[in-house]
Amino acid sequence: MNEKIRRLKDLIILVKGGGEMATGVAHRLTRSGFRVCLTEIPQPLAVRRAVSFCEAVFEGQMGVEGLLAERVVGKEEISRAWEEGKVPVVVDPECAIRRVLNPDVLVDAILAKRNTGTRITDAPLVIGLGPGFRAHEDVHLIIETNRGHRLGKVIEEGEAEPDTGIPGEISGYTRERVLKAPVTGKFKGKKRIGDRVEKGEVVAEVEGIPLDSKIAGVLRGILRDGLRVQEQMKVGDIDPRGIREHCFAISEKARAIGGGVLEAVLMRYNK
Repeated sequence: MNEKIRRLKDLIILVKGGGEMATGVAHRLTRSGFRVCLTEIPQPLAVRRAVSFCEAVFEGQMGVEGLLAERVVGKEEISRAWEEGKVPVVVDPECAIRRVLNPDVLVDAILAKRNTGTRITDAPLVIGLGPGFRAHEDVHLIIETNRGHRLGKVIEEGEAEPDTGIPGEISGYTRERVLKAPVTGKFKGKKRIGDRVEKGEVVAEVEGIPLDSKIAGVLRGILRDGLRVQEQMKVGDIDPRGIREHCFAISEKARAIGGGVLEAVLMRYNK
């Protein structure tokens, strides 16, 4: 179909990644009427699992704020999921499904802070989230992911702001609210998402070495049991505000980034 007469609702958007930010993007795009498909690795490492569609890889299905994602295989199952109003999730580390779906838009939402293989020729519109991409070279457009006045901004020239390495500030806390693996090995959680934790309380362990909370709050995110982690890898997230409902809602950051992607799509296809 000629791109100029292609209806917005007919567009296919392929999103690489299924974590918190990718889910915010997919949620906003799907609610806006687009057909969205996610690709993931066999063992996703999302911390904010309660709001990440990649959990469908383990559970078969995953609901986030009234929208259901389902693990599928192949083009027929993807189409069936769309017909049922679901977000299809494909285990496809190489994003090979791209050659089958021929998406109108490809969004790299892996947030690896470097380009892991996305090319500007992968789709008529290629969008990268955060640092690691250069507009008009790796991708067509970039969405700013750093918190601040530029969060969610569509970048048409140059690059996104570099990663600061400092977690976003919540109630005066930054690094203190993030839990990191003390060693490399098998991860085991001691608490569940939404649980109240106190300062100094053991939240998880890696290879039997305890990992305690540096602050009090609610456990906003934690890795699945049994996953193998690397030393200093993020494995948990404490919210000092202590509001349990926040653990199960898309964050303001993910919504802003999703809004930026939606703007980028409309800039290209609604002129």
